[in-house]
Amino acid sequence: QAPQFLDVCIEERAPSVTLSFGAPGDHARRAKEAGLLVLHQVQTVAGARAAAAAGVDVIIAQGGEAGGHTGSVATFALVPQAVDAAGGIPVIAAGGIADGRGLVAALALGAQGVIMGTRFVAAEESMSQPRHRERILAATADDTVFTDVFDIVDGMKWPQGISGRTIRTPFADEWHGREPELARQRAAILAESSVPNEAPERAHSAYAGQSAGLVRDVKPAAAIIADIMREAEAVLGALQP
Repeated sequence: QAPQFLDVCIEERAPSVTLSFGAPGDHARRAKEAGLLVLHQVQTVAGARAAAAAGVDVIIAQGGEAGGHTGSVATFALVPQAVDAAGGIPVIAAGGIADGRGLVAALALGAQGVIMGTRFVAAEESMSQPRHRERILAATADDTVFTDVFDIVDGMKWPQGISGRTIRTPFADEWHGREPELARQRAAILAESSVPNEAPERAHSAYAGQSAGLVRDVKPAAAIIADIMREAEAVLGALQP
């Protein structure tokens, strides 16, 4: 929906570009012709097939456990089927992974790596708001909701089947399941904000995945990676006969 962003990546000779929420199509072709490595994120098996047919370099299989915008197919089911559909193209698993155990599980499903978002929101280097981190640290897998309420307030439209996973907030609890009414009230809610066309603070999202329950501290990104690798090695060691 914003091809100018791809134009910038090509002009600046970015080493790679990640596409998502639609068919790779001309975007993938243009990026590859410009010499960029093309990663394409999918939320369905059909999406993985389309990405493979388009000749992308890497497929990211994003399960519904992921934070932010995602689909509804679970990571554990999606990843191995995406691997089968990829025809040898490397697959990276995303959604619900926040520690070494999840890394090992993803590798066992055929993925060649993982992407973690929620865990690194709680990295010291993250630009996230303190309140966002606090919500993640306090949450379990039971405390997220798959909803359109924040997109309605923000005026964002996403493809069919894509919604946002967020930690429950008072605003989400108030309006989830009442989306038509929220759409009618949108102008009044935006009017509460001191910034034109921006949601007031109470209507801000807290996007995070179901892996939030595995995030218990804030530390440097390097320390998070070291902990994940140490745990993964321990898990693999315990699986040896």
